[in-house]
Amino acid sequence: MAQFDVVIIGAGAAGLMCATQAGYRGRKVLVVDHAKQAGKKILISGGGRCNFTNLFASPANYLCRNPHFVKSALARFTQHDFIELVDRHGIAYHEKTLGQLFCDDSAKDIVQLLLTECDWAGAKVQLKCQVSQIEKTAAGFSLKVNGEAVTCQSLVVACGGLSMPKLCATPLGYQIAEQFGLAILPTRAGLVPFTLDKPDLDKFAELAGVSLPISAHSEDGTVFKEALLFTHRGLSGPAILQISSFWQPGQDVTLNLLPGLDISDALGKMAAKHPNQALKTALARLLPKRLVEILGEHGAIDGEMPLKALDAGRMKKLATALGEFRVHPNGTEGYRTAEVTLGGLDTDELSSKTMESKQVPGLYFIGEVMDVTGWLGGYNFQWAWSSGWAAGQAV
Repeated sequence: MAQFDVVIIGAGAAGLMCATQAGYRGRKVLVVDHAKQAGKKILISGGGRCNFTNLFASPANYLCRNPHFVKSALARFTQHDFIELVDRHGIAYHEKTLGQLFCDDSAKDIVQLLLTECDWAGAKVQLKCQVSQIEKTAAGFSLKVNGEAVTCQSLVVACGGLSMPKLCATPLGYQIAEQFGLAILPTRAGLVPFTLDKPDLDKFAELAGVSLPISAHSEDGTVFKEALLFTHRGLSGPAILQISSFWQPGQDVTLNLLPGLDISDALGKMAAKHPNQALKTALARLLPKRLVEILGEHGAIDGEMPLKALDAGRMKKLATALGEFRVHPNGTEGYRTAEVTLGGLDTDELSSKTMESKQVPGLYFIGEVMDVTGWLGGYNFQWAWSSGWAAGQAV
């Protein structure tokens, strides 16, 4: 029977971070994962360059039923702490937009960093493992790993959520929580593209691949000002992925197609120079031409109207049409393309300082498996680092 101080289920960002910290504390650590490769989600993130954290990460960037839960871990291991670790390993990186940090070369650099740290800390990483028969014992836990008995004092669940099943995502983390009587909040796909019903889908079909800056508004008042991308299935792009985490089925999403622009002022200046110019021609200077044409074809605007005909009433109506453009998603693309899973283990079940179960001593949960979801832009990786670090100090 193999004996360890700590067994961590999941060789992703949170699990590997936890392993390094526990190992450096002198704990005998085993990390197991059913995948063939460690850090699979890291490897495909950020277009293969891994948006590993965000310069502006704070508790305000996370969704959790208990908004105070994330504060302790984020304060104790910050984005600057992880950046220092990246610097120590000589990994070159750059800021893209809005504080998002990416590797200059490859996401493989971050996985190698974590595996190197595990090696230095003496933590063993074992892949292609099937975990079964987890039981609580007087000394901790017993489980079977590929049919072989393993015991440990502390068991850490770091096997993520349901997003991207092609990366071997499974509900194992929730099943372990339920086995020990812990509460699970309803889960759904987050940071995910919207799909549209056929009338709207047909309307925008020709725009697939067209992108433009917008602001997206959810019914709860949340606003994100980033890019929109039309797709063959509906709507995507950073603004849509962000707002999807705040959207509920059946709700509308309102898009401002010209954020930060005073449309009355802009068109007024154009009208002063070219009073007979058609509205569609003027708007094509501000928006993708094909989008303007489609808005005209479907009656959202009167594209043939000359600018000189834009009186106060028509200008107000136009400003509403472009600034409060409503779409009604029929759903999302689901876990298949979702970057994260909303919901999960209720954080009321855990210590916010150590990530240990309040009911089951020695049982820890870190990363995406719990009800903590970050914004798009490196925030979810930062939660993995912070929660993994916090548990690693305690196991």
